[in-house]
Amino acid sequence: MEQNRPITLLVCALGGEGGGVLTEWLVDIARHAGYAAQSTSIPGVAQRTGATTYYIEVFPVPLAQLGGRRPVFSLSPVPGALDAIVSSELLETARQIGNGMSAPLRTLVISSSARIFTTAERMQPGDGRADGQQLLDVVKAFSREHHVFDMNAVAREAGTVVSAVMLGAIAGSGLFPFPRGAYEHVVRGGDTSAPEKLGKMAAASLRGFAAAFDAVSAPRAQAAFVSSVMAGDTNDAPPPARALPDELARRFPPAVHNMLALGHARVLDYQDTAYAGLYADRLAKVLDAERAADPAGARGFAVTREAARWLALWMAFDDIVRVAALKGRAGRAQRVRQEVRATDEDIVKVYDHFKPGAPEFAALLPPGLSRRVTAWDRGRQARGREPWALPLKVGSHSVFGMASLRLLSSLKWLRRRGQRFAEEQALIERWLAAVVTGTREAWALGHELALCGRLIKGYGSTNERGKHNLLHVIDELAGRAALPASTRAEAIAAAREAALADEGGKALDAALVRHGAAPRPVQAQPIRWMKRPPSATARS
Repeated sequence: MEQNRPITLLVCALGGEGGGVLTEWLVDIARHAGYAAQSTSIPGVAQRTGATTYYIEVFPVPLAQLGGRRPVFSLSPVPGALDAIVSSELLETARQIGNGMSAPLRTLVISSSARIFTTAERMQPGDGRADGQQLLDVVKAFSREHHVFDMNAVAREAGTVVSAVMLGAIAGSGLFPFPRGAYEHVVRGGDTSAPEKLGKMAAASLRGFAAAFDAVSAPRAQAAFVSSVMAGDTNDAPPPARALPDELARRFPPAVHNMLALGHARVLDYQDTAYAGLYADRLAKVLDAERAADPAGARGFAVTREAARWLALWMAFDDIVRVAALKGRAGRAQRVRQEVRATDEDIVKVYDHFKPGAPEFAALLPPGLSRRVTAWDRGRQARGREPWALPLKVGSHSVFGMASLRLLSSLKWLRRRGQRFAEEQALIERWLAAVVTGTREAWALGHELALCGRLIKGYGSTNERGKHNLLHVIDELAGRAALPASTRAEAIAAAREAALADEGGKALDAALVRHGAAPRPVQAQPIRWMKRPPSATARS
């Protein structure tokens, strides 16, 4: 490090991660160690569209050796002139590199591998997530040295906030000429007590600091970690194996077991044993068709595996019973306490706001009553009134509130008798019939149709559009026997990707027309209605 210019560091943190505290720590550490330092900050914006950045400069020569002179600091970072970038989120790291902040021959980059998805990523009907491997490639290409690890996981394990982990990573990198004891002194708040006598927050911060310090100060282990991530060992890894009943393990090939176990467990939790059995029977039909098309299983039973994924998600569709069951689980209360960082002494009150309307209640009623309720609500709207809804505020932290959620979640038996359940099962059968027929005709055609299960997602209008799009693709493309199977498979793949890329449906209509099919009806009526209650708000 040159002795005639400051050491420059840019810290990127999201809201609530303690970036300001980290900056104060670093300035205090520098001054405690006898060095001149200065920091500035640039606030970010809401809704996860950017980070708050903190810029820190530390002169590498102690004040005692400057003979009364004082260094001159800059108020803002200069692109390409940074010694280090530390970020709590991988995409934010790549964003700063894209802004030209990192110089390949100069800048040390320390980043969390964790992702907090941006608003733009969440808005995509399909998988809008930025590719993690590409982000890591950017970090590697535009840094002289890089350290990447999951800071959020380290913080959770230590019971602290990510700012303490970031501080440990900075200390472990040797960026600043401060001893480890100087960092720990400030984290302790000047308290020289033994670790067991420190306050809970300080002790947790020290644990997170130490874990990150060790991770970054072991460069060979860290380099091996980054290499494994970039090789794809941690991205797109299959979910951990779940217990699969022996009967199903014998019935399905090993290549399907992992996804089958997850899907079977989800459907079983959603309804009952009989419904989980229906899931397995439906999937067995797809397996039989795939074995006929690919007897040797050379393609790894990909059709059955994809059908297992999307069938489970569709069969476990959201309704008010499902929402109540999820909100009433003990694990949710524990997660909320962790999110608000409540201690054992804190009292946390959670209020769930529901606003079920006529469609939600009609969904659980028999077809005759369901149609009457729906017609009554539509009549209200025709007279200029708003759709009927029942606003509810339930304190799930209270005995009465939790009892209400448990009572509502116990109505699984009513779901089978409802209009929505019958409609969903009919639509599922139409999709599966197309998958089975397409697979028997040509494996690629069946595989593309199985992947079309991705179109069914979300709730409300998003869910309605997905079903409408799926049925239109099946009717207009899959059944066109005059065209070769390979041509239909390509057309279905193009239509599916178009539907996922454009929520409005213009891209899908263009893809349909391009492949000789009719566009969707302009005045198409929604297949179903569904309005999900808003998420709970936690207050402590």
